[in-house]
Amino acid sequence: MSSPVFNNNSAFKPGATINQDGSPVTADQLQAQFDAPSATPFETGRMSYEGVTSKTVAMLLLAFIAAIPGYMFFNFLGLIVSAIGGMVLGLVLAFKRTTPPALALIYAAVEGYFLGSLSTYIETGFDVPGVAMQALLATAATAGTVLVLYRSGKVRYTAKLRRFLIIGMVSYLVFSLLNVGLMIFGATDSAWGLRTSVEIMGIPLGVIIGLVAVGLAAISLIGDFDFVENGVKNGLPDKYEWTAAFGITVTLVWMYTEFLRLLAILQGRD
Repeated sequence: MSSPVFNNNSAFKPGATINQDGSPVTADQLQAQFDAPSATPFETGRMSYEGVTSKTVAMLLLAFIAAIPGYMFFNFLGLIVSAIGGMVLGLVLAFKRTTPPALALIYAAVEGYFLGSLSTYIETGFDVPGVAMQALLATAATAGTVLVLYRSGKVRYTAKLRRFLIIGMVSYLVFSLLNVGLMIFGATDSAWGLRTSVEIMGIPLGVIIGLVAVGLAAISLIGDFDFVENGVKNGLPDKYEWTAAFGITVTLVWMYTEFLRLLAILQGRD
């Protein structure tokens, strides 16, 4: 299990081979491809690492640009609207077989504005100035490390790792819903709910949960890279590059959010 984008798309499974129109490749077509002269992915209109990278960078750059007004000119209504908008767009795109480029870019812009607004809200509301930049650097460093480890072959998305991720994400979702419910109904007066009102050996529960969540996001990113590799090896049409870029962006957004909350809790203890 990685981003829902890849889990709901059989094209990114190992051994999947399809045509440009999404139909399965026949034996005759495979033979014709084998007999044809070598060509680059660009020339054949197939998915490539370069294409995925360029589209991922485009989405992240747009998100960063959109985050600037959200961060500098905070508006609570804008925070709520962008949060809902990003969630709705994310769900719609996650269940599409291919990702329309325009919707992917709109998602990046909306999510970027949300993250910028959320960052200001947390920095000012919880008196933790500078935590947004720290979270951004932590996300970039973690993502870079995961990519290097994956490309070196030191980490692989195994069946055991996939099962661990599924169990971890379901458990984290249950905890998050429970925590929000307790906060809504006033069962805890802590700003972070159970994350700061409960301590284990003097350590806030939110710190432990936060570290676990960051770890899950890192594993999810390994799964994302694995599915991208399968897509390139399977010779998917280049339109799937947007699907891959969207999936990676979703995971990075999640990772940044978890780092932001984790660092805010840690600094709030000083």
